[in-house]
Amino acid sequence: MCLYVFIDLNILWRLIMPNVTFRYEDGTATVVAVTAGENLLEVARKANVAIDAPCSGNGSCGKCKVKFISGELNTEKTRHISDEDFAAGWRLSCVSTVAGDVEVLVPDIASAYKSRMKVADLSSKEEIAIFDRAKQDVEEAGIAFENDFSIVELTMEAPTLEDTMPDNERVIWAIQAAAGVEKVKLTYQVLKKLPDVLRENEFQVNAVLKKYGHGVMVYDILPPAEKKIYGLAIDIGTTTVSAVILDLTTGELAAKASSGNGQIRYGADVINRIIESQKDGGKEKLQKAIIEETLNPMIQNMCRSIGIDSSRVYHMCIASNTTMNHLLMGVNADPLRMEPYIPAFFETDNVDAYDLGIQVHPDANIVIAPNIGSYVGGDITAGTLVSMLWNKEEFNLFIDLGTNGELVFGNSDFMMSCACSAGPAFEGGDISCGMRATDGAIEACTIDAQTMEPTFTIVGGEGQKPVGLCGSGIIDVIAELFRCNIISPKGKFIREGKRVRHDQYGIGSYVLAFKEDAAGHKDIEINEVDIDNFIRAKGAIFSAICTMITSLEFDVSMIENVYVAGGIGSGINMKNAVQIGMFPDVELDKFHYIGNSSLTGAYNMALSTAAEEKVYELARNMTYMELSTEPGYMDEFVAACFLPHTNASLFPSVVQEDI
Repeated sequence: MCLYVFIDLNILWRLIMPNVTFRYEDGTATVVAVTAGENLLEVARKANVAIDAPCSGNGSCGKCKVKFISGELNTEKTRHISDEDFAAGWRLSCVSTVAGDVEVLVPDIASAYKSRMKVADLSSKEEIAIFDRAKQDVEEAGIAFENDFSIVELTMEAPTLEDTMPDNERVIWAIQAAAGVEKVKLTYQVLKKLPDVLRENEFQVNAVLKKYGHGVMVYDILPPAEKKIYGLAIDIGTTTVSAVILDLTTGELAAKASSGNGQIRYGADVINRIIESQKDGGKEKLQKAIIEETLNPMIQNMCRSIGIDSSRVYHMCIASNTTMNHLLMGVNADPLRMEPYIPAFFETDNVDAYDLGIQVHPDANIVIAPNIGSYVGGDITAGTLVSMLWNKEEFNLFIDLGTNGELVFGNSDFMMSCACSAGPAFEGGDISCGMRATDGAIEACTIDAQTMEPTFTIVGGEGQKPVGLCGSGIIDVIAELFRCNIISPKGKFIREGKRVRHDQYGIGSYVLAFKEDAAGHKDIEINEVDIDNFIRAKGAIFSAICTMITSLEFDVSMIENVYVAGGIGSGINMKNAVQIGMFPDVELDKFHYIGNSSLTGAYNMALSTAAEEKVYELARNMTYMELSTEPGYMDEFVAACFLPHTNASLFPSVVQEDI
């Protein structure tokens, strides 16, 4: 007897290769076929769906939430999803596997780092003033603002049967006469376009030149109406990427943009990114995320905003930390995280845009600000240039706050630098209600000492409901909770009230906004675990300052000025940063916010060959301290993990309300 089994191949295919539908809040969707059993976060990464995962998917941060709509999804229950939220469909993508066709909602906040790319309005006087001030300071220190690029007007006789000189020689002769040079070379890109451009413009053109030894290299041939040559300065941060296009002749800013670093979905910090890069195809994924998903779209958007083709950008300068430099270049970064912490390079000067696939002029040379250590990179050497520490007699401190904290201390005679692993807390990571400084983030807060009621300002302006806390808001909230005696120096809740509550495990929390007043589906609250995470982050900053200064047999009273840079720095209430023991207790008028010093430093390097050379000189002369090898650092760190510090004499100005 024969038994016939009829199998519906469509059903079998769906069981083996189910579809995952990622639906977005704007109504669009991405559908991808996967293999049953695949991890949902990994599926999202492969499909280029932006889901924020600061911990790189190890289940510790609770940020990669999606909302289950329908289908088959196996999810492990974690502490990051309450029973109420789980019943409402919320899942962590990193602990979910696909069991069949499934549809999930990706909330806007999860992909905000990628979807909210901004091209800035450069009509803002404040925006321009930061760059002008940095350029002026550097120029007044004797740095000449000249670079190797120029543009010359050429008028040539058209060829005839009597004058059969080839196009390239005709152009070379014209440049020799106009620029007063003997040696002239044409790039391949120029040679390709030369016949068409010359004839379309009746042999009246502009030539873009770059000094080349004792001669010039012709980078471009343009119509006579095109008289500007453009450069590009980029700050590649672990979290955020910022860039400006500038006129290489005048220094005028033409366009500015910022975006989340596309690598964020592979982890919020450099260690997670390095680990991810060691997986099969990892280096290529990380490089693609920064170049194809981040830099190239930013460049195209900026160029579009000013009406030029991206091939009109002839020069680039990039400032980024050591790990970002390696991942950008596709170079193995794994030795950076293991003793003896050796990078593949400090300096490199032989990389062109074509080599990396960056969409500017293919021959554009990429100047990368030099690294000086495994965790102090070009963002700090470029930032040191505009901090002007190197040109002052008094002792000053430069602090760049971001996913990592980097410090430089010194004056015109010496400079010492170090980096501390503050973790992602300053960017909202490791904080249950934390988020980056996008719309809906609480960026500043005060608390009434008697009623314990908060008042806050929110990114996005009036009418915006709160979504969570960004870095500057976290500093304010913890400082206010401590000032009002709501929490102890250890970060434990010691007062009771409507906004203070404890969970089943006894962990206390403070409610900033109840869910009916918030934009999300639950209360916005900060708990003792969050506070402990942030205390460790601020402790890393202050202990690094103390370790570096005491190693020189100095003390904090000798600091004349503190220059604070970085995205979070713009919103920091310096008094509150001192209140919690993150910054040294010096007079508040000694604190100065200097903007994105990495970007302004890169801008100066792109505009001035002398400024570029100065940054290399600063890097070579700066002493790098590896904190992990300093015997006293851990003692300093433990002492700093209280509010404000175990040694109260270091913070004489810090007082608490007498409730």
